[in-house]
Amino acid sequence: MPAVTADTLTLPRISAARPEDTERSIVSWTMAPEGYEGEGFPVRRAFAGVPTELLDPFIHMDQMGEVEYAPGEPRGTDWHPHRGFETVTYIIDGRFQHQDSHGGGGMIENGATQWMTAGSGVLHIETPPAELVDSGGLFHGIQLWVNLPKQDKFIAPAYQNLTGDQVNLIASPDGGALVRIIAGEIDGHAGPGSTHTPIVMAHATIQPGAQLSLPWRKDYNALAYVLSGRGTAGAAQRRIMHGNLIAMADGDRITFQADQNQDGNAPALELLLLGGQPIRERVFQYGPFVMNTRAEVVQAIEDYQRGSFGQIPADALRPYHGKQN
Repeated sequence: MPAVTADTLTLPRISAARPEDTERSIVSWTMAPEGYEGEGFPVRRAFAGVPTELLDPFIHMDQMGEVEYAPGEPRGTDWHPHRGFETVTYIIDGRFQHQDSHGGGGMIENGATQWMTAGSGVLHIETPPAELVDSGGLFHGIQLWVNLPKQDKFIAPAYQNLTGDQVNLIASPDGGALVRIIAGEIDGHAGPGSTHTPIVMAHATIQPGAQLSLPWRKDYNALAYVLSGRGTAGAAQRRIMHGNLIAMADGDRITFQADQNQDGNAPALELLLLGGQPIRERVFQYGPFVMNTRAEVVQAIEDYQRGSFGQIPADALRPYHGKQN
């Protein structure tokens, strides 16, 4: 890790703090529990135990891996429905195939991001390609669910495939930290993702002993998830490590420091940074449906059962479980 790297000394620099800037303090610190998703791939439930008002507009996030699969072990999900939100799949290492009932599809690999707007309803599958199942190998990624406001719950489904070379790269003033902007804007630098709900999503790598201080929009919340490594967060230097999700209070900047000594398998502090404009609407979620009321979820289930989310294509991807003896 990570898939997308760069010479930080050649990149645009993040602006230094101004005397009047205030540092965001930490209001929530949690450790993501481990579990399994889909056909049995390991995940960390990043948002478990975090108050929903601190997460808004984000609904759900899993860290998939990091895992070194043996041959025959890689797993994904079979065909399933979504309505009322956007799914974002960021693959740091490895490969995942996507296909959906509205024509979207492609390979997500090595720093790429798939952005699927479920909107009024879509069927899709995400599964490792056959060659990865047969060979095994490293796999690591993130799946994030971003809520849609009530007026956008029934927009037409859409798909974006953002390759790793499309992300916008910026660096800390001393070059000790690299930030990959996937969506939204940080310090005047914008990522390639097109979002219905105003958010920012970025992946930061902070080298041992280095610091990253970022300006942050006042009207956005601020979340940081530790993908790997150890360090501190905020002016109070709260200890953070792999699996921690921190939410921060109001302010102008967010700051992180990487420990000088890191583990051999995690040579730097790796963070997923999220922020968004809270929607502040009621959320009623049932599995893959994220709506505003129970009646809307019941309607979603009925619409799915009668086929209004589209049809699984004739040439559909299917989960592959390895060579048969």
